[in-house]
Amino acid sequence: MNYLELKVEQLKKDGVYRMLPVNETPCEAIITLNGKKVINLSSNNYLGLASHPKVKQKAIEAINYYGVGAGAVRTIVGNMAIHEELDDVIARFKREEAVLVFQSGYMCNIGVIQAVTEKGDLIISDELNHASIIDGVRLSRADKAVYKHSDMEDLERILLEKRSQYNQVLIITDGVFSMDGDIAKLPDIVKLAKKYNALTYVDDAHGSGVLGESGRGTVDHFSLHGQVDFIIGTLSKAVGVVGGYVAGSKAMKEYLLHRARPLLFSTSMMPGACAAIIESIKLLESSNEYTTKLWENSNHLKNALVKQGFDIGHSETPITPVIIGDEAKTMAFSKALLDNGVYVSGIIFPTVPKGLGRIRMMPSALHDKNTLDEAVKIIKVVWDQISNHE
Repeated sequence: MNYLELKVEQLKKDGVYRMLPVNETPCEAIITLNGKKVINLSSNNYLGLASHPKVKQKAIEAINYYGVGAGAVRTIVGNMAIHEELDDVIARFKREEAVLVFQSGYMCNIGVIQAVTEKGDLIISDELNHASIIDGVRLSRADKAVYKHSDMEDLERILLEKRSQYNQVLIITDGVFSMDGDIAKLPDIVKLAKKYNALTYVDDAHGSGVLGESGRGTVDHFSLHGQVDFIIGTLSKAVGVVGGYVAGSKAMKEYLLHRARPLLFSTSMMPGACAAIIESIKLLESSNEYTTKLWENSNHLKNALVKQGFDIGHSETPITPVIIGDEAKTMAFSKALLDNGVYVSGIIFPTVPKGLGRIRMMPSALHDKNTLDEAVKIIKVVWDQISNHE
């Protein structure tokens, strides 16, 4: 294993080696990380539902009734009544015909893309799509093409050149791009798909629970119900639990139950998680207070950072990057912030292109404005210290 040891040493020399932080508390606004209380700005728990008392209680009740695990894949005896209920609850919430839940958002993309495409088809993917989409595309036997990020002219160029050569063409985009926080040009993508008789596929991991009425997502945000063929979402971010889902037609669900490999060869979701998700969805349906607070905190944080002169890119969502550039400097900044009581992730290549390193902040509904102001104050002080030592 010497070759791996050498690779690890190179990571250290490049200044990008990292140790896994250890969180000792619930994933809330203030956490105890590596034995120290810090302001948490790195969580996907957008709405604070991961530790909501009602959500926890429903998980406990389901465990007491069903047990801890499902015991099998959904196609054998692992398809419990609560799994069927969960599919139906999310379908109603998303205002789509049918939903199929997977064990994770990653598994959802891995399973769906390879199942719904085949040799003779073409997949056209945004260049900044999430890693799980990239991996799902790699598993497909279809041909692949990549269009420049949110560049509709480039997307149409590919469609114009290649559409006639293939049976099915699938256009894939993130709904909200996780590194920059910008929103896909979904109405334009749908128009092009109709024009060139293509299918559409949206991964709405960071749009679910954030955009649209009560967090129904990017499709709802743009009023495109019934016009997007495959809508992917995660249940581990704003919903606060674990899992992923695909929403679409009844025929889609029936087919995936026969061909989506993560469902066929991996035990179904824990019943306690199913019950917790159902309760989270009900909380979202009953009130918009969670999403309203999230956006208030997001706007407050962005304004405070801009006033301090930071480059937050072109984010349109609570995802708030601060662009640094150099990879080693980015990681040094992230480490110094943690030492001073603010935890923000350093994001570097290969997650983002080289030279575009950034710290990425994720405000939640659990934060208050005083805590966010304190975080920005610390960020500014630490940045000045790092800049003055160059």
